[in-house]
Amino acid sequence: MVDINSAKKNLTTAGFLDLSINPEMDLFAEIERLKKEKNAIILAHYYQEPDIQDVADFIGDSLGLAQAAENTQADIIVFAGVHFMAETAKILNPAKKVLLPDLNAGCSLSDSAPPALFKLFKDKHPDHLVITYINCSAGMKALSDIICTSSNAQKIIESLPADQPIIFAPDRNLGAYINKQTGRDMLLWNGACMVHEIFSLEKITKLKIRHPKAKIIAHPECEAPVLAIADYIGSTTGLLKFTQKDDAQEYIVVTETGILHQMQKNNPDKTFIPAPPNNSCACNDCPHMKLNTLEKLYLCMEYELPEITMDEELRLAAKKPIDRMLEISAKYGL
Repeated sequence: MVDINSAKKNLTTAGFLDLSINPEMDLFAEIERLKKEKNAIILAHYYQEPDIQDVADFIGDSLGLAQAAENTQADIIVFAGVHFMAETAKILNPAKKVLLPDLNAGCSLSDSAPPALFKLFKDKHPDHLVITYINCSAGMKALSDIICTSSNAQKIIESLPADQPIIFAPDRNLGAYINKQTGRDMLLWNGACMVHEIFSLEKITKLKIRHPKAKIIAHPECEAPVLAIADYIGSTTGLLKFTQKDDAQEYIVVTETGILHQMQKNNPDKTFIPAPPNNSCACNDCPHMKLNTLEKLYLCMEYELPEITMDEELRLAAKKPIDRMLEISAKYGL
């Protein structure tokens, strides 16, 4: 018999429910049972481990997950992703219970933009509109005018008057890429994603020599020298769709390796090669995304912990720029 009070105590120190599970338990079947019994939906990011992707009700990138969270009729949203994603779901669904398998699943990009420091920066440029990438905390969202994702960022920027001064935060690489694509001169906050900044241009170039027919596809959070050699640049969903429509048979994939699972499922006859980082590893995984496991997902659903909670004033302030993003995305069919 599990002592749930003891479990809650463990949760406060470990960030997830630290309970033993029968190794013979069919976790897939149990999770399906819990989804039906509790009217719960599992939203999973493409960067989650394959088992979690396979049990999820919806798999997507930040934009798709935000849209799915807004539209769900479920009573419980289980977010298999990182903390800012679960926060976004709570911002859009205050009456629903939002769960995250591991509270320690953070984000290096989000951490690179502390709201208090960003506010000081923003206050120095009062004439600037603040466009903030969704990979940030609720506190950062509350300081923003419009939220964007890598899927819709360029369209959102292009929807604004050409003479409108803009602060773009927190990802300097995505901001620089959009500046180049649009001819803008947005003021960039100096933040970055540890996963996308660690790719090795030298190793990718050598990999291309060994696979001359492979196309290099990259996420715009990567640094400019890597993007310069890419055959296609796009959001996580954009990369996936490109591999489905394109006629190449090999791809060097320059983003977090979790996406390869969906690429392979959708294109079983094609070859997908993870781009190497500038360390001794063969591929580049996000350590925060990979904190979520199937076991933690089951425990999270069984005991409905850890739960994401939020101050209502902060939630309402953070919701305004998200609503603006969703309006623009709907207008342009993004």
